[in-house]
Amino acid sequence: MLNKLAGLFTSSRLFKSSKPSPEQLFLQENNIQFHQEQGYIVDGIVLNEWSERLSYFSNRKLTQFDDLKELYFTAMIINEKIDLEIASQRFVARLGNTEENLLQLKQIIQKLNDYYRNFLREK
Repeated sequence: MLNKLAGLFTSSRLFKSSKPSPEQLFLQENNIQFHQEQGYIVDGIVLNEWSERLSYFSNRKLTQFDDLKELYFTAMIINEKIDLEIASQRFVARLGNTEENLLQLKQIIQKLNDYYRNFLREK
């Protein structure tokens, strides 16, 4: 009887070692997390702390990084404005922009867009 119960538990999905899904692997490899209150955290950076920078680069279309669909469709505008600021080397001081953190922002947006395109977007 005990062996029968043990067999039931080991054969149930609850106790099997489950492989991470492709989505979970992508999130781990790209260091992307979602916190209920803080929103997306990428590479240890709470992105919604950059909401003023996002608002500036999206022409006030976005104020938070939580809506990945909107971010995906606004990314071209954001990237163009970032590229222009880097090319001109005239950084917006009130936002604390530097070439380094703007390139980091572009990379983070690319990671989130890849995540949205590969796993969240309806096909």
